[in-house]
Amino acid sequence: MKKYIDLRSIADYSSLEEAGQIIRSGGLVLFPTETVYGLGANGLDEVAVKKIFKAKGRSADNPLILHISDFNMLNEIACGITEIEHKLMNAFWPGPFTIILNRKPIVPNAVTASLDTVGIRMPSNEIANKLISYSGVPIAAPSANISGKPSGTNINDIFDELSEKVDCIIDGGPTDVGLESTVVRVVDGIPTILRPGKITPEDIKDVVGKVQIDKHIFSKLEAGEKVLSPGMKYKHYAPNSKCILVYSDNNELLVNKINEISSLYKTPLILSTSENVQKYEGKLVIDIGSKYNLNEIAKNIFTDLRKVDKFNPDIVLVEGVKQEGLGLAIMNRLIRACSHNYIEV
Repeated sequence: MKKYIDLRSIADYSSLEEAGQIIRSGGLVLFPTETVYGLGANGLDEVAVKKIFKAKGRSADNPLILHISDFNMLNEIACGITEIEHKLMNAFWPGPFTIILNRKPIVPNAVTASLDTVGIRMPSNEIANKLISYSGVPIAAPSANISGKPSGTNINDIFDELSEKVDCIIDGGPTDVGLESTVVRVVDGIPTILRPGKITPEDIKDVVGKVQIDKHIFSKLEAGEKVLSPGMKYKHYAPNSKCILVYSDNNELLVNKINEISSLYKTPLILSTSENVQKYEGKLVIDIGSKYNLNEIAKNIFTDLRKVDKFNPDIVLVEGVKQEGLGLAIMNRLIRACSHNYIEV
């Protein structure tokens, strides 16, 4: 029988010792982090890592992140760390922050998509941290979902698609952040955000005084360009139905445009901020949270995107948010969920 560990209301983490043994012996474990659930394997075992790609249906050119529990583990897998990189890690670890560093030969090519670098983070979620400690190895773990689908932020959302593909499930309840970690690579001394997340450009600038944002956050990779970070693929986090992301600084224009487009379809569905739900009269609406509380939207957006498929609409119209602070990360996920179908009015 598959191992199921329920830690939703239990603070005794000794049961994670068995899960750690499963990781060490080459098995797959579903586990919570503060961002999203991860699908984890021994990050130093190439055979185990390849199981992740098979379970998710993930392309081998899409690198994984190694999760560590302490700085000793960091020194085993990374080298040539600069002063700026140390500053960033000291500021944001443990937490929802991934940094891309030069890797040591011990890290398998399957983890890095044969790049010379590897993404590393130290989760602040206590279950994740204890699991890594019990494993005694870095855990390679992408988000727990079938590739292309919304990431899992609670076990219920991902149980059916992944439960038969793993050796152990750890249920820690809903995740706190709801979006994957911020991914940064320091380029010519400047921290460059490859994937936005809870740690914002403003947060990074406060620590080292400078930051830049990679052009691919809102654009597609060109043919032949390498994927340097998870989350850079063209289509990601997507429901089955066609989705269009709509944004305007003017709320009246935003609502009017969504109503106008939705009138062209038989069964439209609208992902609306709380403030506008009543303005889409007679239409099917999912409330994604208040536009004045981006933490709420971030925490629930993947679950909301998963709800869409239950209704099988012929079009999904999604209200965007302002691209600043956490809104940058929310819009990054939404524009990929909508396959870059984006309208600004």
